[in-house]
Amino acid sequence: MKSDIFKLTIPSKPDYISVARLTSSSISSKLGFSIDEIEDIKVCISEACTNALERTDEINIKFEITQDQFIITVDDVSLPKNDEEKMKEIHFGILIMKSLMDEVNFLEKGVEMIKYLEDGLDEREKE
Repeated sequence: MKSDIFKLTIPSKPDYISVARLTSSSISSKLGFSIDEIEDIKVCISEACTNALERTDEINIKFEITQDQFIITVDDVSLPKNDEEKMKEIHFGILIMKSLMDEVNFLEKGVEMIKYLEDGLDEREKE
């Protein structure tokens, strides 16, 4: 099965993070996630986008739906260096992402957050 991919680019301004949250919410709802799971995904995308704000002029987000996963990739997410206060804040955001998502992977270009589709996409499409 070919995966479905949505790409979103928003200006690197806090006001536009809500666009990423709404997009993630809409896709998550279509996939049949519960209200609590949708809220968890929205919190995680907020944390990832907030992390990327100071590193880029625009935030690139990719939403990918595979047979059994919802994968969100946010570019320019990383751990800050030489700023202890900022590191504490970012580490807290990362802990939040790791606790709410099924899997979180740091890549060279950013962060990949994965939520598993319990019954696979075929079962959800039947509903």
